[in-house]
Amino acid sequence: MSFRPLFLAVPAILYAGLLMGAPASALDSGFDDDFLELAQATPPAAPPGPGADRRERAAFNPKAVCLDQVARRAGNRTYLKVRLDLKPEQMTAWNAFAKASDDADVKDTARCNALPTDMKERPNYVDRLTMEETVMKARVERIEAVKPTLLAFYNTLSPDQKTVLDRPRPMGGMMGRPHHGGR
Repeated sequence: MSFRPLFLAVPAILYAGLLMGAPASALDSGFDDDFLELAQATPPAAPPGPGADRRERAAFNPKAVCLDQVARRAGNRTYLKVRLDLKPEQMTAWNAFAKASDDADVKDTARCNALPTDMKERPNYVDRLTMEETVMKARVERIEAVKPTLLAFYNTLSPDQKTVLDRPRPMGGMMGRPHHGGR
């Protein structure tokens, strides 16, 4: 069953009722003049649709986004440390991993601070590709710096702790919330 004819019919019926009822109501002393003014006002312009020019959007702040990612990683480490309920014999391996991660955060923070604070214009294709390459190289450098201490730490974990760490990581900062959308 389609509701489309119903959606088209309702506005037409309401419009016809306003046209027929307005002259009779105008003679009635109880009719509110504000309603007539509202009914005759020009409707507001529709918001731009999905095909609207993207340059009209707010400026993008790459530096802030990058620094947020660094802060999120540091917060995730703190969460993980508490969630794993580490034993004293695991703390040496954890501390080595945390130090390597903190050192990588310092490098990432320096890289983030070199980024612009706003981008009003969308970069061209070559610039976007270069930016993506830079981010990927930094990511690989971070993985290579942290991986040895992470592996050593992982090997100290119990099977239950490994289950916590082995959970799929949420993407895009969703923190494990389900994604509801049209993708």
